[in-house]
Amino acid sequence: MEQAGTSLAELVRAAARRRPDAPAVVAGEQRLTWAELDAAVDRAAAGFAGHGLTPGDRVAIQLPNGLPWLRAALGALRAGLVVVPVNTAYTDPELEFVLTDSGARLLVTAGNRPPVAGVPVCPGPPEADGPPPEVVVDPAGPSFLAYTSGTTGRPRGAVLPAAALRANQEQCLAMTPPPVREDDRVLLVLPLFHVYGLNAGFGLVAATGACAVLQETFDPRASLALMAEEQVTAVPGAPPMYQAWLALADAMNLEDPSHPDADLRRGFAAMRMASSGAAPLPEDVWAAMRDRAAVTVWEGYGLTEASPVVASTLATGRPKPNCIGGALPGVELELRDTAVTSEEDLDDRAEDEQLEGPGEIWIRGANLFAGYWPDGADGPDADGWLGTGDLAYRDADGDLHLVDRRSDLILVSGFNVYPAEVERVLDAHPAVAESAVIGVPDATTGAAVRAVVVVRPGERLAVEELRAHAAESLARYKVPTSVHFLPALPHSLTGKVSRARLRELGLTGEGDGAGAEEAVAEGAVAGDAEGPSGG
Repeated sequence: MEQAGTSLAELVRAAARRRPDAPAVVAGEQRLTWAELDAAVDRAAAGFAGHGLTPGDRVAIQLPNGLPWLRAALGALRAGLVVVPVNTAYTDPELEFVLTDSGARLLVTAGNRPPVAGVPVCPGPPEADGPPPEVVVDPAGPSFLAYTSGTTGRPRGAVLPAAALRANQEQCLAMTPPPVREDDRVLLVLPLFHVYGLNAGFGLVAATGACAVLQETFDPRASLALMAEEQVTAVPGAPPMYQAWLALADAMNLEDPSHPDADLRRGFAAMRMASSGAAPLPEDVWAAMRDRAAVTVWEGYGLTEASPVVASTLATGRPKPNCIGGALPGVELELRDTAVTSEEDLDDRAEDEQLEGPGEIWIRGANLFAGYWPDGADGPDADGWLGTGDLAYRDADGDLHLVDRRSDLILVSGFNVYPAEVERVLDAHPAVAESAVIGVPDATTGAAVRAVVVVRPGERLAVEELRAHAAESLARYKVPTSVHFLPALPHSLTGKVSRARLRELGLTGEGDGAGAEEAVAEGAVAGDAEGPSGG
């Protein structure tokens, strides 16, 4: 196995030398061996050099899952560039912020469009026939800038060095059994622009020389058919995927009750390793996959700043629902005292079930990021420890269970939504006097965005008008799925909106959506209104 610090592009080259004729990627009708993928990466690297880019320059890539994404990202890395993966759901204002903040020199998109924020656009990955530039990659230097929401409410670029990404691959592969083996065929439908799909997905494929079976967007029926046809043996997934597969099976059982769960079982027939991350997997979903698909789902926990995997039930060998297991080999994990969570949060758990905690998860390991772009701010402390802001406890077996995510951050289908960013957009509407954004439970996406809004005196505001306003500047998963109107928001003594008071008012619970579709502030209208799901 290659030494720690090897970039993804170098892992592709190593796999091509080791297994040149082995299948590397299946993407629709396209099938590439490792040797063919390596050659395609060379052409892309030469193409980037032809654009006048030099090592260290940032290249933003806004492409869906597919061979073009791999060629663009891997070619940029081979040319010594820093890759800035961009969510394909981003609106132009969100894209402009990432391009400006990262100082990107080039934006790779699926088609022609005018420059964005002064950054020239390349439709698809560039190609050239000459040799790729000869570049010596610094394993400790930036490899990816992964933008994730931070305490400022604006996305922040987490600096992920090649060494950190490689360390997390080795940590994952040190588990027994490993999540990916050389003979695996791995379904990659998780977005490659997300660090989960990027490193826990393709990174492990490249590190082992396995085969990636790419799907551009998730469709439960199409993915089950693809899994059966390609004999997929491993799938890194997220809760909404397993929920959608089970919901499809329920619908098909009504159509053909004589063959219950037939397509579900056919899709998972060759499955060796099914995993779930990005958000907690509901217990009933975990149990249904075990009972109906004959599959054990190994649940994990991670964060962008850890490249991303931190813990897994695979590390302990004890699959349990609502459990993230233990720290990966090579990752140190501590639960540190915190005053964020009260004991009432734990009243529904037997006293003897809790061995340690709740406490904030702190981690240390070679997989941690190098701080946020551009100056490395807010990285691991002087002793190498990083506080995650997430709370957990250990049960009697020593296994970890998440109590809560970050106090304000909302996790929608594994994607971070920071309230301040959404509030800034809502407050720009002329009828909005003030807003607060909170997370509410959602059976499909794990959490959903709820807006609590005060309307200006004399103004009227329809819910769908406000959601349409938000959709102009925010990705769909950030747009509030429900709106609650109040005559005034509760504030602390320092003038900040009191989210604790909003929780006390019951606004973070699942609502029935009852309430006025529009409100007038002086009428003191208070109620819920919901729009279609934005997950």
